[in-house]
Amino acid sequence: MDSYKRHNTWQIFKRNKLAFLGLIVVILISITTTLGYLIMPDSTPMANSMFIQLSLQKPGARFIMLKLPNETPHKSAGILNKIFVGEPNNFKEVPITSYKIINEKLIVNEYIGAEDKPERKVYNNKNFQIIEKTFWLGTDIYGRDLLSRLILGARVSLSVGLMAVLISMILGIIIGAVAGYYGGFVDACLSWLMNILWALPALLLVIAFSFALGKGLWQIFFAVGLSMWVEVARLVRGQVIGIKQAEFIEAARSLGFNNWRIISKHILPNIIGPILVLASSNFAAAILLEAGLSFLGFGAQPPMPTWGGMIKEHYGYIVMDAAYLAIFPGLAIMILVYSFNLVTIGLRDAYDTKQQSINL
Repeated sequence: MDSYKRHNTWQIFKRNKLAFLGLIVVILISITTTLGYLIMPDSTPMANSMFIQLSLQKPGARFIMLKLPNETPHKSAGILNKIFVGEPNNFKEVPITSYKIINEKLIVNEYIGAEDKPERKVYNNKNFQIIEKTFWLGTDIYGRDLLSRLILGARVSLSVGLMAVLISMILGIIIGAVAGYYGGFVDACLSWLMNILWALPALLLVIAFSFALGKGLWQIFFAVGLSMWVEVARLVRGQVIGIKQAEFIEAARSLGFNNWRIISKHILPNIIGPILVLASSNFAAAILLEAGLSFLGFGAQPPMPTWGGMIKEHYGYIVMDAAYLAIFPGLAIMILVYSFNLVTIGLRDAYDTKQQSINL
């Protein structure tokens, strides 16, 4: 039966072209962010290599770079560290306009700005490399590669969405199932708590939790997750109230099964469809909340790249000739959130979930 449901879900996704496209986009972004530093142009931790003289370069800008080895090279990181943390650069990179070698000495004209004359320098180091570096999406105000920071920003958004959904699902399912199954005084108390939190705007609630927990990525996981469990609990409560009087539940009680087994083995598997639909919707909401928090300065702190933080740093350039600095992360947020919304529609159709009131 489970195999049939999975096959049927996949077939519905394939028939719904927009939902299928959204799923493909989510999968591609997830793969890209998982590979992370292995495919980014700037593989240093947090993509934080700064070239102040190269700030605000247009997409596609190319520069000749002189690479000189550091005096104290870093140890090579393992593959897992390279994927998840990055690897410090063992070379010092210097943008140049031209170079020549005379009497075993390297003479270069260092690039110090578009309107400034190059600065001539002489190097005796023989272990140098000359490469051409392309900034495919340009550079930000600090001369950092924008493409690399966008990829890392996607990792932050997806990780916040995943952790927030997991936290909200665990809390919401437990509290909602208890309230709906036991009813009475327990239901009244838990419903009162849910209604109080439901009345508060989500962003204000997240900011309040951020003040209490502090600034940082892990704090954002819990702040967003703790602000989203109420919607899950209300849904689960309504679904449990609707199903707990079914004949197969009464049969389970007559066989002497305890309440925990009835809830976990008989009730929750039969309401998994609406829960998955809400989880997908909450994933998109969590990404938006994280972007809003980062824009307000309550999210992950610099130099960690976040899409909301990138917009905050560069929104003033929208009216100038560098609007792409804020448009690119804004488009990234829009595409990812829209893709999750399309996946939500596909899940809703697959599980035949109808819009219904859960205020029972």
